[in-house]
Amino acid sequence: MIHRVGIDLGGTKIEGVVLDPRGEVLVRRRVPTVQEDGYEAILDRIAVLYRGVVEEAGNPDHTLGIGTPGAVSPRTGLLKNSNTLCLNGKPIHRDLESRVEHALRLENDANCFALAEAIQGAGRGARMVFGVIMGTGCGGGLVIDGRVWTGAQAIGGEWGHMSIDPAGAPCYCGRRGCVETFISGSGLQRQWRERHGQARSLPDIVAGHRSGEPEACAFMADFFEHFGRALGNLINVLDPDVVVLGGGVSNIDELYTEGAAGVGRHIFSDSMDTPIVRHQLGDSAGVIGAALLGLA
Repeated sequence: MIHRVGIDLGGTKIEGVVLDPRGEVLVRRRVPTVQEDGYEAILDRIAVLYRGVVEEAGNPDHTLGIGTPGAVSPRTGLLKNSNTLCLNGKPIHRDLESRVEHALRLENDANCFALAEAIQGAGRGARMVFGVIMGTGCGGGLVIDGRVWTGAQAIGGEWGHMSIDPAGAPCYCGRRGCVETFISGSGLQRQWRERHGQARSLPDIVAGHRSGEPEACAFMADFFEHFGRALGNLINVLDPDVVVLGGGVSNIDELYTEGAAGVGRHIFSDSMDTPIVRHQLGDSAGVIGAALLGLA
């Protein structure tokens, strides 16, 4: 019986999991990424983690999927668009297969999140699922009939880098006014500092909004408007069956009421019928999705 091994490479941690043939978690481990140690050290940590979880599971026959920030360019075979900058321009798929000595499938981490939620989580049973990650950054993934839609250039689902204001703040990608600069956790905290000259945590801003504090209410109103415009544009193009939100920012309850109302103002329809739902798998979604890549 085939097991599924998944590795999720994040900015601060690398997580490994082994799923049994029924999809149940047998082994799960985490190690720090330590970006400052560089590309080769990160790949070495992945290889050690992979061997460790496979050995702990009893060395079963298995598939292997790995989720990474960014995506492998179909043109060059090199990683692109990663906010873990030391990975960009590197032949990560080839180098990882060489280290782990096992065939693997590599996908963008947001695609892994979307796949997990589509198969085992909040999008289960839907034909077209769009998964949104709103954390330190902002990404997305599209799953159709249980398969990740990567696209011809491996940028399918990258809604975090749609520009919704060409005069907006600069983004690490080199453009201005990307969705990520407006509705990610880091983007929201930057905006508060620029407006008010001091730092404030997002949970504290949300608490101020709930208590009726004028500055916090105005700030959150802008957030919901930017969220609505960004997701409304996406729904106009894809019209998915369901949108699943993940990442730390997705835990703001008002996204599913005030945020959803903002989406409704920006879709080209007579009603807003697209369910916008909270993730079900929590921070396990990325690594479970990586393991589920072996089903495709």
